[in-house]
Formats: sequence, C-alpha cells, structure tokens
Amino acid sequence: MKQCTAVALLPPPDHVVRLAAPGNPPQAGYVLCELGEAHDDDHACLLWEDDANREAVWVRWNGDRARLAGPAWCPAADARSGDACGLFAGHPSVHDWDVVDPTMEALDAYVGGWPDHPAAPRPDPPDGA
Repeated sequence: MKQCTAVALLPPPDHVVRLAAPGNPPQAGYVLCELGEAHDDDHACLLWEDDANREAVWVRWNGDRARLAGPAWCPAADARSGDACGLFAGHPSVHDWDVVDPTMEALDAYVGGWPDHPAAPRPDPPDGA
C-alpha cells in the first residue's frame, strides 16, 4: 500500500519562539504522514523515540488541529523478517512493512535504470564465468 501523502506545517512552540535570538525567529517545520494511504483517523508522524519508556512521541493531526501523543509501539512483528512494526499501537491501516513510500519507490526505479549504479540490476554472468 502506498504511504499517505498528507503534509502538515507546524509552527514552532511558544517556548522555542521566546528563546530565539531577536530578529531571528524559528521557522515552521513540516511533517509527513507515515501511515498507509487508506486511513480515516488522524495523520501521524514520528518526532522522536523515547526508549526509556518504550514509546515514542508522535504528532497527530487532522485539518488545522495537531497534538503530541506518546503511545506505545505496535507489538506486531513481520512473519517474514521478524522486524517489528515501526508505528504506534492501535495504528490504523497496515503495518509499516506494507507501506511503500512513493518518493523512495520512484527514486529506486530511477536509480535502477543507471547501468553503472551499484543499485542497478546486474545481468547473470555467462555460464562458466
């Protein structure tokens, strides 16, 4: 499933604005939704991991409303690889191993077309080589 393409522009928190040098206010930053495109719930983006509490801090948004959340990690593991899901517990849509970033997919296809690039497919060597 393709990754959701929702983007949110987040203004810096008031306490960061107050700490900024006069005449040099901090800029707003953007976040990209990390969920699969088929979700009806809030969008979500990981901001940082909180390993001590086995959770992470996520920004969740819908429309003009954004909030920080600290849910536990999704407990699911990929049966093929054993990798843990990198999303939060109770996330909507599919697990992260089934989410395809369309930008990375396009880049992989583009780079894969370069015959001398290390990521490009290599033909099988001739028999006896």
